[in-house]
Amino acid sequence: MGFIERHNVYTDDQARAAAEIVRRVEREQLRFVRVVFADQHGLLRGKTVAAAELGSVLRGGLTVVSTLLSKDTSGTTVYQAFSPDGGCGIAEMAGAADMVMVPDPTTFRVLDWAGSTGWLLCDFYFANGQPVPLSSRGLLRRAVQRAADHGYQVLIGAELEFHLFRAGAPDGAGHAAPASPGPLNAGYQLLSKDRIDSLGPMVTRFGEHLQRLDVPIRTFEVEFGPSQLEVTLNSETGVRAADTVLLLRSALKQIARRHGYHVTFMCRPKIPRVFSSGWHLHQSLLHTGERDGANAFVPEEPGAVLSDVGRHYLAGRLRHAAAASAFAVPTVNGYKRFHSYSMAPDRVMWAQDNRAAMLRVCGSAADRSSHVENRVGEPTANPYLYIASQVTAGLNGIENRWELGPSADQPYETEAPRLPSTLGEALQALTDDTEFAQAFGKQFVEYYVGIKRHELARFNAAVTDWEHQEYFDLF
Repeated sequence: MGFIERHNVYTDDQARAAAEIVRRVEREQLRFVRVVFADQHGLLRGKTVAAAELGSVLRGGLTVVSTLLSKDTSGTTVYQAFSPDGGCGIAEMAGAADMVMVPDPTTFRVLDWAGSTGWLLCDFYFANGQPVPLSSRGLLRRAVQRAADHGYQVLIGAELEFHLFRAGAPDGAGHAAPASPGPLNAGYQLLSKDRIDSLGPMVTRFGEHLQRLDVPIRTFEVEFGPSQLEVTLNSETGVRAADTVLLLRSALKQIARRHGYHVTFMCRPKIPRVFSSGWHLHQSLLHTGERDGANAFVPEEPGAVLSDVGRHYLAGRLRHAAAASAFAVPTVNGYKRFHSYSMAPDRVMWAQDNRAAMLRVCGSAADRSSHVENRVGEPTANPYLYIASQVTAGLNGIENRWELGPSADQPYETEAPRLPSTLGEALQALTDDTEFAQAFGKQFVEYYVGIKRHELARFNAAVTDWEHQEYFDLF
């Protein structure tokens, strides 16, 4: 009896899917399967297994070292792995112990650009069969279950901006950096069909590969900035929505690399005239039970913008906006996007169909499409943590029946609390918001803040180009 059966990890649907995967791999003569997981930064890590070993992996999982969850974005291990609690307050992580990667068979895909290669996304368990509490995918699953306990299903739509450059030779770290600061087009022509046509061959390749992956592509668009594109996805529910974003980002980078291009989801690359990229997250709740599938945000009262449920959900997200920004904007670079009159928010407020507001109420009661768009996020955000933070904040609002204040008709001029302007401010807001931390998971918040503060300390210790140019000759 393998680990998965011994600890009763799979549902009946997953068990059936696992059996079908083995048959499909054999039928399509795949040679390898990438067995991967999302780390705390939303980066994919894992192992590639021979196809003949897949059955064994679907019975027993794969072990990986637990220190993978203790690293900042440089790969530096932040916590003391050989302390009795692994430095994270978790005894099972002591001594850099193993964790078990358990593939979720419902996530299986074939990466057609990578030869005969399959792809499986995993969840984490300790050797005793207990879920790893620091798993971001597991954290979102708990948030989604909390919504289900209230009779709701979480519906998510994503819009991610990114930059596409021609790749140069690998740098000293092995990264394919842009060959020059020059973008592929001059920009400043939002939704230009001429500009999208000039990038057509690459965009077509993206679309073809993503469709074969069953990624629910809605549009590819030319954004305002030079060499900047946006991809929008049709809505999906729960954890699957985050899985799709993770797959999308990885696929775009890998496909581009094979054709001599470099895709970056970095918010603001240091290239002249390039614009910041954002990630707009659309959310609503759907009723389960007798009203299964009905949009819970649609107002019943004439003239109302949102239902009572929608208003409480929105109020919760406003109350916890500063804390949640640590997950929506998790990098030092991402906070350089927030400027007044820039199509990015700079303060905590909501408005109806106004793109300057942090939270934009969209859709209409007439077509039952009422939902809320969060315009804070950057495209590097871990999708599990970004979505989970929004759901947690919104459910706090519903449970406490918090009231929603008035709409801000002039978001850049209305007096309101400011969003954090740096990663340090966001981490402090997350630390201070004990109400949010309790619901999100106090242990995870402390762990996450520790990793991000280590990353921030490295940034603060670095000498920047600006400092050198400003002071080297002057003094």
